[in-house]
Amino acid sequence: MPGELAIFPLETVLFPDGVLTLRVFEARYLDLVSECTAADAPFGVCLITQGSETDPDARHEPIGCTARIVDFDVEESGLLSVRARGGQRFRVLTRRLRQDGLVRADIEMIEPDAEAPVPPEHADCETLVRRLVDDLVAREPDPMRRMIAEPYRFDSASWVGNRICEFLPIAPRARQRLMELDDPVARLSLIHQYLHQHQVL
Repeated sequence: MPGELAIFPLETVLFPDGVLTLRVFEARYLDLVSECTAADAPFGVCLITQGSETDPDARHEPIGCTARIVDFDVEESGLLSVRARGGQRFRVLTRRLRQDGLVRADIEMIEPDAEAPVPPEHADCETLVRRLVDDLVAREPDPMRRMIAEPYRFDSASWVGNRICEFLPIAPRARQRLMELDDPVARLSLIHQYLHQHQVL
């Protein structure tokens, strides 16, 4: 993985193996997509903490997730539609704003979550994600258009927890804190507690 990344500050949190869809129209991000596609290189997604997605001076969280473009298309409106897949978390060490408005950052990669099965006491979380996937498959036959991407790893505490996090109706800052947790079982336990408190499970 690179020690430097182009950063795409967004008002969303990307998780490893998550699906990110973007409609790109700004010249600087069209250039970013072009560069990453030509080099088969990832870019970094960080949650905005101050400013907006169209603001070159927007500030963002220091921990984000890499994204690799898996598909793109030009819409009738002329906008570029991009589908990317979450990769690995990273930490920004230093950042700089280029003249073209793109943010480049020196980063260090964060170790992926340790592999751990879904604990028996959280099996209902696995069942919930299976239901989500079944619903998505029933409504969308094209795997490339589903908001949960294959392969489906229902036996992984990390994968199950991350997928639920993407659908929880919580503030982006709360989603960010869950993404930053290093223990996938602890993350799943917090999610399980939230779901029970709100009578989802």
